[in-house]
Amino acid sequence: MRIRIVDAFTDRPFAGNPAGVLLLDAFPEDDRLRRVALEVNHAETAFAHRLPAGGEADWALRWFTPVAEVAMCGHATLATAHVLHTTGAHEGPVRFATLSGVLVATPREDGSVTLDFPTAPLTPVEAPAGVAEALGAEPHAVLDTGPHTGDLLVEVADEKTVRGLTPDHKALAAHSGRGVIATARAEDPARGYDYVSRCFFPGVGIDEDAVTGSAHTALAPFWSERLGRPDLTGLQASPRSGRVRTQLRGGRTLLSGHAVTVIDGELLA
Repeated sequence: MRIRIVDAFTDRPFAGNPAGVLLLDAFPEDDRLRRVALEVNHAETAFAHRLPAGGEADWALRWFTPVAEVAMCGHATLATAHVLHTTGAHEGPVRFATLSGVLVATPREDGSVTLDFPTAPLTPVEAPAGVAEALGAEPHAVLDTGPHTGDLLVEVADEKTVRGLTPDHKALAAHSGRGVIATARAEDPARGYDYVSRCFFPGVGIDEDAVTGSAHTALAPFWSERLGRPDLTGLQASPRSGRVRTQLRGGRTLLSGHAVTVIDGELLA
C-alpha cells in the first residue's frame, strides 16, 4: 500500500502541516484506518478511493487523527488533491465525497490548490468559566464555530499574545468539541498577512495543529467582517507556520495554498 507524507499550506518542505495520504481501491474496516493513522502519527491521515463515473463526486475521502475520525480537514484535503494532481491520478478540479458534503479542490496555474468549503456559522457566546485560565489569555470575543468543527474561536488582544500562548491543553479539552482557535489582527499587514491564529485541538488528540484549513472557514468570516474585505491571508503562527489565502463567498469559503510531497513509500503491514 503506497503512502505519501505531504506538507500542506507551504511551498517548502518541513513547514506547513504534514498529512499522510493513501489512495485505496476501497475503504477497509475502520479499525484498520485508525491503526494506520496512529502509525503515521500526524495531525491527520487522509484515505481516498475513486468513485464510479457519473456521480456527484469523483473520490471518497475520510480523515483520521491518531485517535479519532474527524468531520472536516482542510490541510489533508489539500494534501490529497496535491497527490492526485502531481501523480496524474486525477486532472482538473476534483470533487470529494466527505462527512461535510461534497468538497471541491481546484488546481491553479501557480501550483497552488483552492478548496471550496462550507463557511462556518459563527455564534457569539459567553466565554466559558475557566477558558481564559486554560488558554492563558483574556478573551476579547468568543464564538462557537458550528457542528462541522465544534471549536471555540477566541479573539485575544494582539498578535504578540497569540504567539506567546502556552495553554493548559488538558483544561482546554473541557471547553469545546475539538478545541480552541486563538486569533488576533496582524500587527503589520505589510508582512503579507491580515490576521494570525493558533489552533489547539486536545479533544481529538492534537495539542497544537500546525496549519488548520478548516479553522479558516471560521477565521475568514470573522476577519472579513472586521476588516471589510472578503479576500484575506491568514498566518497560522505555529512552530512550523503556514499561510492560508481565504476568499469569503457567502455560504462558501475558498482556501488556497501550496503543498509539497516529502516522503513517498510503501506501507508493508
